[in-house]
Amino acid sequence: MVRALREMPNPRLTGLGSGLFCAALMTLLGFVDELLFGASLTVYGVLFVPVSLLTALWVRRGDLLTAPVVVPIAFAVGLVPVAESGDGLGGRLMGLVTALATEAGWLYGGTLVAGSAVIVRRIRLVRRRRAAARNRPPA
Repeated sequence: MVRALREMPNPRLTGLGSGLFCAALMTLLGFVDELLFGASLTVYGVLFVPVSLLTALWVRRGDLLTAPVVVPIAFAVGLVPVAESGDGLGGRLMGLVTALATEAGWLYGGTLVAGSAVIVRRIRLVRRRRAAARNRPPA
């Protein structure tokens, strides 16, 4: 089990890279959801949670705080192919706003997952730095 986890990819994305990764993946999943499940908002929301977690785990240490910010933006971007659309730009916007309102639970849940993962990573980083400072010989 541990060996399998160590063989998993462990990319480190910049803040911009994590935003692009999350937005591109959610857009792709939105199109796949539309194609396979007839634009099911529940399926889209369920898929959003692991993408949020991956984004929070793969962002580099210096950009940790960007993950909980880019995740909701990516949720909205990926909703475009899934949201119901009416006639023209106004209908498309109304469908997007309605989808955001009705799927707020998934949006908050994924953002909470990303924020929790970032907080855990940040606490571990601070503890490692403190331990390294304690073990450093006095100058």
